Amino acid sequence: MQLNSNQIAEILPHRYPFALVDRITDGEEGQWAQGIKCVSVNEQFFCGHFPQKHVMPGVLIIEALAQVGAVALLSVPENRGKLALFGGIKNARFKRQVVPGDVLELKCTLTKRKGPVGIGEAVATVGGETAATAELVFAIADAGK
Repeated sequence: MQLNSNQIAEILPHRYPFALVDRITDGEEGQWAQGIKCVSVNEQFFCGHFPQKHVMPGVLIIEALAQVGAVALLSVPENRGKLALFGGIKNARFKRQVVPGDVLELKCTLTKRKGPVGIGEAVATVGGETAATAELVFAIADAGK
């Protein structure tokens, strides 16, 4: 599975400034997805985090990982048009700062699924070095238009 930003926008409802995945580079529908976020000094969050030393907020790294996992979940035909909401975040660990110029490599593997709830193991890396890890709990919901 490979998706550009326009194709991701057909699956996920996120829009600027919360569309945090530039491309899906690989994956298997309903199983796992891998993507990238090219971190630019022009990101809006760098205006306040931190103006004197730009560091991508950890919560946004986790959100980017969740968006990659959501693509894997919502790519399955029966989940098209639905939302993947956070049900929980467990064991989040941050190992490396993410700064402008980094290419954040994101991978989420869905490990369990029961009804509308799924669990994913997520890892973010930069140049092969782990930046963050977490276990993400997803709840699939109707979009409720």
